[in-house]
Order: sequence, then structure tokens, then C-alpha cells
Amino acid sequence: MHKLLKMMISRGSRLVFLLALLALVGCRPVSFVRVSGTELVDEKGEKFLVRGTNLGNWLNPEGYMFGFGKCESPHFIDEMFRQLVGPEETAKFWAAFKDSYVTEADIAFVAATGANTVRLPFHYKLFTVEDYLGSNDPEEGFRRFDDVIGWCRKHGLKVILDMHSCPGGQTGTNHDDSYGYPWLFRSEALQREYCGIWRRIAARYSGEPVVLGYDLMNEPIPWYHFDKDELNALMVKVQRMAADAIREVDRNHVIIFAGTQANSSFAPFEGFCFGENEMLSCHYYSFGNPKYDDSAVAKFAAVGKKAGVPMYMGETGHNTYGWCKAITESMEQKGMGWTFWPLKKPDGGCWLRFKTPEGWNETVAAFAKSDRQSYKQLQNRPERAKALDLMRKFVENCRRENCTPDAEYLKALNLSVPSNKKGTEK
Repeated sequence: MHKLLKMMISRGSRLVFLLALLALVGCRPVSFVRVSGTELVDEKGEKFLVRGTNLGNWLNPEGYMFGFGKCESPHFIDEMFRQLVGPEETAKFWAAFKDSYVTEADIAFVAATGANTVRLPFHYKLFTVEDYLGSNDPEEGFRRFDDVIGWCRKHGLKVILDMHSCPGGQTGTNHDDSYGYPWLFRSEALQREYCGIWRRIAARYSGEPVVLGYDLMNEPIPWYHFDKDELNALMVKVQRMAADAIREVDRNHVIIFAGTQANSSFAPFEGFCFGENEMLSCHYYSFGNPKYDDSAVAKFAAVGKKAGVPMYMGETGHNTYGWCKAITESMEQKGMGWTFWPLKKPDGGCWLRFKTPEGWNETVAAFAKSDRQSYKQLQNRPERAKALDLMRKFVENCRRENCTPDAEYLKALNLSVPSNKKGTEK
């Protein structure tokens, strides 16, 4: 190459020399995290253990984080707000919510704890013309991603992109915003849409090292579907289709396959042929049981070892400080990276907590929990002006400057507790 460049210069071909020089620069290694055996490694080949949180409830809202009870999924929540204050004010609420719930200040806070990664749950509709949270702009998802990626680059974090709600639904419950069944696995058209969205995302970020990888789907196929065994096989096939679509445009990033039965079972992956830069993700909660049992994490670690790929805990948490401390220690002893769920929500159980406005539960949440199946019942809505005021206050309260770090929670995760100028705990 050096002799060739010398010949080009001697012939006065400055343009060719410039192009060759640019090609050399372009071949320099970029700092992508990659799979090496059962570990992730950075550009230096050193182990990269994911330690972070989920930006949950932001681009894929969940009713329990609003205190809404049975009004659980994004489209249920959106419909309730429309019934409460009308479509125009609902669209304004969602715009303000999306601009406020996660900002650069939140990413700076995560970095200050010593964490290194955020997992970003998103809804597929952010990349379509389907109406979603007051918008039908197919570029909105990219704008939100670009914001987070830019903030993470500035503050030294990696980003895992997690399709939390897939076309047609991959789970059949609230958090995939579906219609009670994972229709994705029964429709070739939905599968093409699913793969196409992943391909568009990968094409845009193929050269972006801040992105750690693509989490193909969240918590597919719960245990209660009567045809779960058939669905499990289809789930593996559809994830492989998405991975192949990604690899058409991006060979740089890690691809993360989800276990079935809400990321808890990996039997369908027996004998599965993992490609380069591919790994697995598990989730584990022990709701209502503060006594930590290590058997689940040990099982997940063994699955990863047997498959010869990293196993990553995409979600865990929602338990006591002691339980969170115990699972963190176990995962790190086993070399398993993690992102606790979620970064923030009202009333704690996470990294940051904020208060719902006074009167929220008695007004907005009460309407969300009420029976609204008939037009006559909808006439029992609260006063519109009061509801609007509470919705604006909710948005204000969720902003980073109005959130309080849960120091004990962060300590349980062996993270630092950043200073908090406003809302510091005594």
C-alpha cells in the first residue's frame, strides 16, 4: 500500500492520493463492543460488563407507572386520555411527556452513577405512519434515538435498542401494546414489517459505536398461551429473520436474542446456530418474594455457557434493597451484564423517583380505573380543566430536576450516588 501511494504521488495524482488516504483512515478500527466467546469486549479486547438501566415508560408507556391499574397498554392509556380531555390536548400531553421524561440530564445522571449502558425500549409505531402517542411521523423514532445516542456519546454510555412492542405483538399483554395474542408469529405481513423496521434502524446506525446492539424483541410468548410450544418455534424463526435483515446492512453490532416465556426459557434455542456477534437475553423478577433465590440466575448463566455466547440480564428489579443487592452480586460473579428496570417511576423502586401530583390518584387515575365501556359511562369524566392541570403537573414532576435519587437502591447495585441539587434526600 505504501509503495502504491508513492507511485501515485510521483505521478502527481493528488486526487487519487487523497482518496487512498481517506480509505486508510476509514479502515481504522472503531470502538464497537463485540462478542468474544461468552463475554462482551471493547475495542481493546477488554471485558465489557454491561451495568445500567432501562429508559422504561418513555417511548412505550405502561399503565402501572402512571398508577392506572387495568388501563395498562399504550393504546389503552392514549384512549383514556382522549376520553378525558380530547384528542388535541392528549397530543399536546404526549409531546410534552416525550420531551420531558428522558432528557440529557437523565443520561448525565446515569453516567454519574458509574453505569455504562442504557437499554432503550421503543414501540415499532415510532417508525410508521400509524397514529401513536399523538403523532404519525415515521421519522420520530430516529429523532428520539439520535437524541439519546448523542447524549450517551457525550457522557460515555452505550445504548441497547430494544423493540418492546413489535408489529402485531410478540407477547399478547400490556407491554407489547397488542390485542391479547402474539399475532406477529401468525402473519407473514407483520413479520415483513418487523424485519423491515429493524433493517431501517440498522442501516441508519451501522457505523455508530455508541449503539451496543439490537435487542430483537421483549419478553415474547408468556407461559399461559395454549399453543405456546408452536409459538416458541415460530419465535426463534422470526428472530433469525430479523437478525438476517440486520446483517444485510450492519455487521458491526451485537444482536440480542430473547428467550421465550418472557425471556425466562431457552429450550427453543437447543441446537441453535448462533452467528458472529450474537448473544442471549434473560429477564428475572421475583414479585412479592424478598428472599433471593440464586437458582434462576445460575440457570441462565449455564445456558449462556452451554450455547457459547454471552447471557445478558435485560430486566430485573422491583424488589427490596437486599434482593437487588444479592442478584447484582450474583450476576457480576457469573460475568453476566445487567440493566435494571426502570430508571424512574412515581413512588420509587428504581433509580429515580418522583411524586404524582396531588389529586392525580383521585382524578386521573380514578377515571382510568373506572368502567368506560359505554358512552353513558364516559359522561362521568372529571372536570376537564382539573385533569389538564394534573397532566401538566405530571409532566413537570417527571423531569430530572424534580426527581429524587434512591440512594439505597443505587448502593444495592454497587453504584455511586450522584449529588442532587434539588430533591436531595436527608
